[in-house]
Amino acid sequence: MTERAGFHTPELEPQFRAMHPMERFGVPDEVAGAVVWLCSDAASFITGHTLAIDGGFLAR
Repeated sequence: MTERAGFHTPELEPQFRAMHPMERFGVPDEVAGAVVWLCSDAASFITGHTLAIDGGFLAR
């Protein structure tokens, strides 16, 4: 998704990474881990919550 948005061009990637608290992009496995957890019994009491899987981007 970020490749189509142009975030992975050699010229722009350092700027986008610098905007992020972790100074890197997330990878699909990191998002998938949260999805698997939300679908599991461990998250059975979770309702109506937005889970930001963004490495702290919204908290900065």
